[in-house]
Amino acid sequence: MFEFDHVGITTTEPQPNENWVEQSRLWVTNPRHHPEHIEFLRYAPDSQVPEFVRNNPHVAYRVKEIEPLLGDAEVLIPPFIVGDFLEVVFLRRHGMVFEYMRYLKDGWFGE
Repeated sequence: MFEFDHVGITTTEPQPNENWVEQSRLWVTNPRHHPEHIEFLRYAPDSQVPEFVRNNPHVAYRVKEIEPLLGDAEVLIPPFIVGDFLEVVFLRRHGMVFEYMRYLKDGWFGE
């Protein structure tokens, strides 16, 4: 079962309370602090995140396991750990970007 988590939207404007993700070279906001569960992503000029991900919004779901999802969609960004609390993967399904999130522990960048 998928549990909705957030919608991710790219921005070029700095946002309040951004967190830096070194692996992706981007700043993100905590979607739980936004009334519509929106996560803003702002990419550093040297980010290697694929253009399709940078230029399109994504829908994110919480899942218990990531591995079973990898076989039936195009992997845009392979699974990786964010901070010490989250494993994520970005896939292309139905022509759009999906993020699947497996929380390793509660929290968001130390919150």
